[in-house]
Formats: sequence, C-alpha cells, structure tokens
Amino acid sequence: MAAEEHLARGLAELRAARAESRGLLVAVAVFSLAVNLLMLTGPLYMLNVYDRVLGSRSVETLIALSVLVAFLYGCMAVLDFVRGRLMGRVGARFQSRLDRRVFSASLRAGSLARAEREAQTGLRDLESVQRALTSPALMALFDVPFAPLFFAGIFLFHPWMGYLALVGAAVLILLALMNQAATRRPLEVAAHSAFAADAAGSQIRQEGETIQSLGMREAAFARWNEARARALASAIGAQDAGGTYSAVIRAVRLFLQSAMLGLGAFLVLRGEMTAGAMIAGSILLGRALAPVEVIVGQWAVLARGREAWTNLARLLGAVPEEMRRTALPRPRGRLELEQVTVVPPGETQATLRMVSFRVEPGQAVGVIGLSGAGKSTLARAITGAWRPAAGKIRLDGAALDQYDPDVLGRYIGYLPQRVTLFDGTIKENIARLSPEPDDAAVVRAAQQAAAHEMILRLPEGYDTRVSAAGGRLSGGQIQRIGLARALYGDPVVVVLDEPNSNLDNDGSVALNAAIRALKARGAAVLIMAHRPAAIAECDLLLLLENGARRAFGPKEDVLRETVANHRQIAPTPAGGVT
Repeated sequence: MAAEEHLARGLAELRAARAESRGLLVAVAVFSLAVNLLMLTGPLYMLNVYDRVLGSRSVETLIALSVLVAFLYGCMAVLDFVRGRLMGRVGARFQSRLDRRVFSASLRAGSLARAEREAQTGLRDLESVQRALTSPALMALFDVPFAPLFFAGIFLFHPWMGYLALVGAAVLILLALMNQAATRRPLEVAAHSAFAADAAGSQIRQEGETIQSLGMREAAFARWNEARARALASAIGAQDAGGTYSAVIRAVRLFLQSAMLGLGAFLVLRGEMTAGAMIAGSILLGRALAPVEVIVGQWAVLARGREAWTNLARLLGAVPEEMRRTALPRPRGRLELEQVTVVPPGETQATLRMVSFRVEPGQAVGVIGLSGAGKSTLARAITGAWRPAAGKIRLDGAALDQYDPDVLGRYIGYLPQRVTLFDGTIKENIARLSPEPDDAAVVRAAQQAAAHEMILRLPEGYDTRVSAAGGRLSGGQIQRIGLARALYGDPVVVVLDEPNSNLDNDGSVALNAAIRALKARGAAVLIMAHRPAAIAECDLLLLLENGARRAFGPKEDVLRETVANHRQIAPTPAGGVT
C-alpha cells in the first residue's frame, strides 16, 4: 500500500510540473490543428489539377493554384517549426523545473533507504522524459486525433475507399499494439542491463589504481565485458523486436496507398469517381496513417520515457520535497544524543542501538571500539547522512531535521574514513565546491589542518587541479585536504572518522594541534579512533560494543573500567587504547 501511495504522490507531482506548461501545450494543439488542416493542401491541389486544370487547359488557373499552394505550404512549414520549438520549450521547462528536486531526492533516498534503484537513475530518467517530450513521436501523437478528418475526406470521394482506409488503419493500429506488447519486456531488460553495465564500468574506473596494482585487469574486464555483453544482447533483442514491426508497418502503409490507387482506378474506370479524387484519396490515406508509422518507429524513445516517468514518480513519491524550515540562530555546539538507534540504508538490522550521551562546546570525545562496533555509523548519524530509526540527535536543543541540510552541513565538519576529492582545484575542494570560495577561509582551514605548506609546494598551489582519484596526491595529502575541508567555515561540531589513518607522525602531531585549536574556540569534536594518538587530546571517551554504549565518561575512567572488565581495549603508555 505504501508503494502505491508513493507512486500516486509522485505522479501528482510530475503532472503538476507538466501542468506549468499547459499554455504551451494548448498552443501546440492549436498549431497542430492548423498544420493538419493545411495538410489538405496537397490533395485539394491534385484534385483541382486533374479535374479542372487538365480539363480546361487553363495555364492561368494552374499558376494561381500553384502560387496559393506555395503560400499555404509556407504557412504550414512556419507553424510546424513553431510547434516544434514550443515542444522543445515544454521539455526544457519540465527538466529545469525538476532538476533540483530530482537531484535532492536522489541524494536523500540513500539515507532514507527508499527507492534506491530509482535514485541511481533519477537524473538519467529525467533526461529520458525530456527527450520523449521533444521527440517526433510526441508530435505525431498530437496529429493522431486529426486522422478522422482525413478519413472523412476519403469517404467523400467514395465509400469503398473510405472502408479500405478504415480497414488499413485498423490493421496498422493492431500492429502498433502488437509492437508495444512485444517490445515492452525487451526494452525493460535492455534498460536494466545497460544500467548494470554502466555501474560496473563506473566502479572499475573509480578503483582503477587498485585493479592495476593487484593484477586484476583481466578479471575486471571479464566481469565488465559480461555485463556489457548482456546489455548489448538485450539492446539487440529490443531493436530486432521493434525493427520487425516498423518494417512491417511501413510495408503495409505503402501497400495500402497502392491499394487505394488501384481501387480508385477501378472506380474511375466504372465512372464512379474522377482521376483527381483517386490521387487525392491516396495522398489523404498516406497522411492519415503517417503518425502511426512515426510512433512505431520512435517507440523505444516513448517506452523509455514512460518507464522513466514511472521511475521518477516512485522516487519523488518516496522522497517528499523537504519543507522549508525556520532559520535558527547559529548553534554553540552542544550535541545531545537521546536513545539513538540507526539502521543503515537498505539493511534490516540496527548497527547502533539506544545510544545516549552529551558533548558540550569545547569538549573532545573519542569514540572507541572494535571494528564493526558502530563508530562510523555514529559519525554518519551525527552529520545527518543517515537518519535515526529511533531517538533524537540534537544540536543546541534542536533536532537535526529542524535544520536545512545545507545549513546543517555548514555547522558540522566531517572527515570520513575514505576521503574523496572532486574534480576541480584544491581551493574548490576545501571550500566544499562553493561557487564563490572565501580565499581567506580556505587558507585558514588549510593552516589549521597543517596542509598549507604542503599545498604551496604543489605546482599551482591552491589552484592545482585534482580528480576524484587524487592524481599525484598521496593518501596523507588527500587526508589533510579532507581535514581542511571539514574545518572550512569554522563549524561548531567536527566529526573525524579515523583521522590519522594515513598520516605520518608529523601529520598526527598537526592533527592533535588542530583538535586543541577547535576546543579552544569552543567547537565540539568527536574522533572515531583505532590508533592511540588520535585520542590524545580527548577529554571524554565513548566505548561502543556491538552497536551499544558500554561506557562513557572521562578518558582515564573509561580506560580504567575497560581494563577492569577485560575487554580487548587496554591503556597504552601514550594514554590511548589498543
């Protein structure tokens, strides 16, 4: 039931976005009416040439008709061009209206564990809908309602020709429906296979260094090639299915036009109609059936657009648009967790259970525990990346969901276990991709992370371009840049997940200096740690075990209790844990 409600809500949102172009669509319909009326120019011209001009042998009449026809065809070309431009605007407006919404929903879907498959293809689905809106097939759909006008004209020439036209149209419509039924499944399989192949290729590119260094190229290629082969076979199957019906429909339409000429010739020989009516009837039939052929030829675009429309509806329905929040004053940094339970997206078992503690501004808390204890889950929950399944996380008394996500991100600095840089300059990466970075704030954050001198030694300093793979930068350099990014903008809460995993001794010393500076300016700091040096500046320790809080308090007390309980975490000479 929830899935149906989500779909209905998403469809309503998509229809509302489309309705914003209602005026343009009405104009397209009006222009389509005019274009289809002007399509009668050719048959009427042929009718008059054969029945009047040739009979009267009047050159003046022929010239007058030809000039009139040229003018009418010119008008038709202008109107057809205009309606094409209007449909282009409809598609562009629809995509522009939903770009931010779909982008945001795709990002949030992961943390909400909803519509994850649709979230991965959301932006691509939006482009597919836009392409369908601007495709010739959609323009042909606007022409289909005017087909009865052409059939009525054929009936005026002779009932037998009208019946032949109706039978032919019924055959083409039946073939079109058979095409839809035959290609639906192959097109869906082809789309899913292409997505899987693209995902495999993207992962291989991202992990290119690991694949190269471990001699995995052949194995990786074999896996990607298998996914690619499935996608290619599915695409060929869908193309073959659609191509067969396209060819049959084209042949049937051409045969019907010839049959119309043959029937017309028979009726002319019997004296029941004129030669002009015979030619005009054939032209009218071709015009009436042309939209069906266009729709079938472009069916893959329409089918992909229809599937994308449904995918977008599921995504937008499952991830409602965020309500606008009341702006709150800048927090001081008091962080409280109240019985917080977190279930990772896509999972059914909680990795953090009923955890409560409080951190005051100016305090540093070390979060310790064995691998899998829930430290990284806690980090993601505090930063708002994962939402608690139960309990509340509060910043200065306000639950995190009372803050706009982008505003909350400016208040919380986060250094994940695995730092990823974005394509751009080092300055842009530290400034969190801000379109107008604050140079002074960038340098200050780099200095606090002890990355300033390292950055200056690079070829172009802060303007050195880097990629998602890091390029020439070492793991320690990437981690320092990631730390500078976490400190940019003077956040009131800083969450560091294994911050010294790639740092040498000098880097660890600089990290501790940065933590002392954060405490001095009143920020709350949380350090998820395995290495003893990372908690040297911590005032408090939180011990997690199997996702639950086992101890919390002053560092020395927690370490003493840990030893007393014979856990696999013990004090070290450096005052840390092992």
